Amino acid sequence: MTAFLTRSRFLSLFVAALLAAAAATPVAAQDKSPAAPMPKAEREKIESVVKAYILKNPEVIIEAIQGLREREERKTQEMAKANLGTVTDALVKDPNTPIGGNPKGDVNVIEFFDYRCGYCKRVFPDILKLVEGDKNVRFVYVEFPILGPDSLTASKAGLAAWLLDKSKYEVFHSAMMTGKGGLPEERVMKFAEQSGYDVKALKKAMSDPRIESMIEKNMGLAKALDINGTPGFIIGDQIIRGAVDLKSMQALVAKARGG
Repeated sequence: MTAFLTRSRFLSLFVAALLAAAAATPVAAQDKSPAAPMPKAEREKIESVVKAYILKNPEVIIEAIQGLREREERKTQEMAKANLGTVTDALVKDPNTPIGGNPKGDVNVIEFFDYRCGYCKRVFPDILKLVEGDKNVRFVYVEFPILGPDSLTASKAGLAAWLLDKSKYEVFHSAMMTGKGGLPEERVMKFAEQSGYDVKALKKAMSDPRIESMIEKNMGLAKALDINGTPGFIIGDQIIRGAVDLKSMQALVAKARGG
């Protein structure tokens, strides 16, 4: 149904464009006077010819739609690239954004993640290897809860944990990333307690207005970078949308250092 409507809409626009082009005669272009309205019979004849051609060659519509999508995608990615510097500064300089690895490291590796994202969990061991193997990487954890209410609860707990006690944050983060199954609040609190947090204090901290603001900000920054899923990474001047392996991360870190 959607495809039919899209094609019908395109067909109408295509016909209208041809009619407009036909109406713009050389004489009108030279004297800049308004073009005379096209006679109804002539218009109907052109419409008939164009529609007949497209019905016999429907691939024309598909090719045109694909071309339009590709142009829109290129434009979106160009805008994301232009926004990269501003977004990176907003993330790496915010004290409320959790940091791991070496806080004074020379390369920022930024990850947009969701605790319920299977791909985020899958790439997590490689992130640990990257940070453990390169003591000069500064890892920036960006809460991006897009997979439902439990994701939002887990993200609020993660940010609250950072605000309460930064020294225990990575233990808590690791527990939630490596834990299998769902993340209802009860289970999140269990992970928090196992990581050394006071559950009552954590629940209270989750209502801190800064947390809601942080998540809203992260959503806006992700949109500016055209990151619509998780995980998403920023390493140097590169935006990676999707999971990435250890070797690729190491190569991007080296490139960011100028290596």
